[in-house]
Amino acid sequence: MKNTEDFHPDYHMITVALPNGTTYQTYSTYGKEGDTLQLDIDPSTHPAWTGGNQQLMDRGGRVSRFKKKFEGLF
Repeated sequence: MKNTEDFHPDYHMITVALPNGTTYQTYSTYGKEGDTLQLDIDPSTHPAWTGGNQQLMDRGGRVSRFKKKFEGLF
């Protein structure tokens, strides 16, 4: 049996810095002990995390063709 240190990543404390200047500490495998992870996108305001304003783009009519193909199925 191999030593677990051979294949498990190092799990250590880092600082996460949000674009608004807020920071917090968490455990991560990012970098090394004491490093700072600077985020470019703020998860507290970005629509991907807040569920805001989602739009379905119909490029090339793909969504329309899909809906027409399966309109009676459901």
